[in-house]
Amino acid sequence: MNKQKKSVPGLALLLASGLIGTPAYADQDTGKFFGDFRLRYEAVNQDNALSDADALTLRSRLGYKSPTWSGFSALIEVEDSTSLIDDFSVPPAGVKTGQYSVIADPEVTEIDQAFVQYSNSVVTAKLGRQVFTLDGHRFVGHVGWRQDRQTFDGVVVSAKPSETWTMTAAYINKRNRIFAEEADIDSEDIILNTAYQTKAGKLVGYGYLLEQEDNPGSELDTYGVSFTGATPVADTKILYDVEYATQDKAGVFDTDYIKLEGGVVNAGLTAKLGMEILGSDDGQTGFATPLATLHKFNGWSDQFLATPNAGLEDVYFKLAGSLAGGKWLAAYHDFSSDVALQGNSDLGDEINLQYTRGINKYFSAGIKYSTYSAGDTVFGKVDTDKLWLWAGAKF
Repeated sequence: MNKQKKSVPGLALLLASGLIGTPAYADQDTGKFFGDFRLRYEAVNQDNALSDADALTLRSRLGYKSPTWSGFSALIEVEDSTSLIDDFSVPPAGVKTGQYSVIADPEVTEIDQAFVQYSNSVVTAKLGRQVFTLDGHRFVGHVGWRQDRQTFDGVVVSAKPSETWTMTAAYINKRNRIFAEEADIDSEDIILNTAYQTKAGKLVGYGYLLEQEDNPGSELDTYGVSFTGATPVADTKILYDVEYATQDKAGVFDTDYIKLEGGVVNAGLTAKLGMEILGSDDGQTGFATPLATLHKFNGWSDQFLATPNAGLEDVYFKLAGSLAGGKWLAAYHDFSSDVALQGNSDLGDEINLQYTRGINKYFSAGIKYSTYSAGDTVFGKVDTDKLWLWAGAKF
């Protein structure tokens, strides 16, 4: 088992109490201190030989953003995740592998962000460890659902030469993933993204050229285009989201990605019907998005964090609204493979339910549940239920 870094929750809570007593402040002379805390219970029950998992974890972040001098500023943020109940496994971090179902929240204390920034009216450039996301997190995200979120070491430059154009270029030399330092990846990733805002929606073109350092055959090149927008019709807003991407793996495999989604907003309700296809190259490999916030897509039970070699087709329906000062969301997913495996293509289905509520400007809470029913046994999936309860505070 890899040795975990010692956590320091007592120090984090002591500093948090100081922040609570002294409101955050920001001006050109003093900069800004900030904090973000989340206490969460998570339970996982799976129909297999693993013991059911239970976790009670506290994630604490404390940071400071400097004042700005001639366009330059700096930020540093420390993150700590401590387990109060630790009956769970995190295989990539070497935590109780094979004993319990997985809850991917290892104990860790680390620098979450540390960067210098230059910004003017057109260009913003950041150098160092940073949170970096693009276009809804489908290809580049921070995985903020987990207690040890994902950040990147590198340089990110964004330019906004007009109200309609935004261009982003990044070079990433380390992926600081969600499993503590044991599973971080040295990389040579190039990220290119250009967006054009029209009256009907946002048109985006991108190229993501990913490669793990000193790992021949890890090259993953993705090129794509998307269009997302909304149009009012009487008292209803019509939503639409279409996307296509093609992917080359190590110059050997070719796969495709397709997303089609439509929706309506009316009388306080939002309904969406969509389909995502993460294609397969003849059952040998599936379309991959290794930098994404994967929990956000294809069901909250996290059955498809790695796309099956047979690919994945996800047909889903989502309904959301407001209740008692909070927000609720319900979703249904029907999964199948892009190509049949031994004549089978049923990858199961899943129901997701969530309710969140802000208590005031500082505190929030939520409850969330997912239940996954496995499909054809040839795919090796099992029935899975997950439950989360949490409370958070930001200052």
